[in-house]
Amino acid sequence: MQKGYRWAQILLLLCYAALGTLYAVYTPPWQAPDEPAHYNYIRALAEERALPVIEEGDYDQEYLGLLTARKFPPQLSVAPLRYEDHQPPLYYLLAVPVYLLSGGALVPLRLFSVALGLLLLTVAHRLVRDLFPDRPFLAPAAMALIAFLPQHVAMTAAVNNDALAELVLATALWLAVRPNPRPWRLGAVVGLALLTKTTAYVVLPVALLALWWSGARMNTDERRPASYVAAQTGRLLLAALLLAGPWLVRNATVYGWTDPLGLARHNAVVQGQPRTAEWLAQYGPGGLAMRFVRTTFQSFWGQFGWMGVPMHPPVYRALAVLSALLGVGFLAGWLDRRRPRLTSGQRRGVLLLALSATLTALSYLWYNLTFVQHQGRYLFPALVPLALAGAWGLEWWTERRVGVLLLGLGLMGLPLALVWALRRTALLLWGALGVLLPALWLPALLFPRPRRSLTLAAWVLGMVGLNLYAIFWGIIPNL
Repeated sequence: MQKGYRWAQILLLLCYAALGTLYAVYTPPWQAPDEPAHYNYIRALAEERALPVIEEGDYDQEYLGLLTARKFPPQLSVAPLRYEDHQPPLYYLLAVPVYLLSGGALVPLRLFSVALGLLLLTVAHRLVRDLFPDRPFLAPAAMALIAFLPQHVAMTAAVNNDALAELVLATALWLAVRPNPRPWRLGAVVGLALLTKTTAYVVLPVALLALWWSGARMNTDERRPASYVAAQTGRLLLAALLLAGPWLVRNATVYGWTDPLGLARHNAVVQGQPRTAEWLAQYGPGGLAMRFVRTTFQSFWGQFGWMGVPMHPPVYRALAVLSALLGVGFLAGWLDRRRPRLTSGQRRGVLLLALSATLTALSYLWYNLTFVQHQGRYLFPALVPLALAGAWGLEWWTERRVGVLLLGLGLMGLPLALVWALRRTALLLWGALGVLLPALWLPALLFPRPRRSLTLAAWVLGMVGLNLYAIFWGIIPNL
């Protein structure tokens, strides 16, 4: 069984690499959120050989609207879009050699992000496997839930610092949930997170809590002195500051000592973005909340380009059913008294992951208190905890024949929804998918032993088909 799951990991990585390459090649230039501004940051480092500074004029809402409306025609330059110049520099520094070797070509830079996505999947698999060695299904299932989320694949196949931020955050979480995390190593990864993206900053309180839990007790009977915990905490913070400190000091001298992250300067520069107060006055609390929930859900699964290409409504309905099934399975599995009790280390790891996901959700809500940014991709720093919860739910359903039946019907809803939405005759792909999915889940329904493997294979097949739909019937014709 363990060997089979190792092969599953390799196959999942290969499938993700293939899909990521398709997104990178077939997504038209600049048709990913903020991609021109991220690209210009790399270009500034490579050609100007200095960290850029965000300034007035770097964001022009009218010009940006013209570019997106006209689908970024070649005669209109994207060079003026530099509103990401306040970002931490690590991703862009790592991308500079790719820029120089490729002569600034866009696709190689996108493939660099795909490579970071592969590393993210590997770390996520290792984290879940180390946390739950007694439940080998969870690691490949969580990996699959991350690997084939269409919006996530699209974002990790574009030029931006999201994939690196998620990779660094996942690495820090992996170190944090392990027994006796080492402060210097964990602090170094926290420092890298500070140098990558502010969405990864949730790792700092998680790392501090992990270190406190680890250092507070040597075992169940003996408590370590407070001085020991303080020393461990000091080592973590020192390691982080040694890495991130120079950049923070540089920012303080450029943007002022009250704005070491450049966020206040960024908010002052990006004039013209929709503000939450304006939408609240226009739509009222109920209308704003409805738009927030609907757009967040849709863009979490897939709403491409600059949020201008949603999938067909029947597809979102099928995905809502699948999401509900995973959520119900997780809650039922968590509350099931017959399940084996978690060890103290597993409880600690689950709580740390839950804290990370909660902080990400709170930061998303906080951001939307000022700007209208109903984009589910801002929840992707919580993908590892969310994927573990989803894998937990998938595992619970596969233990029951009725659960496999419900999952099979839910997965069958995807090709049926797509056939209904597209209404085209050239749908051999979805016809084949409609045959293959029941061919996988019906044996799982009848024979208990391969139930989990076949159910996971059916899920992967359905999600791969959904990604192909997103590329060839969503992105290419509309962008």
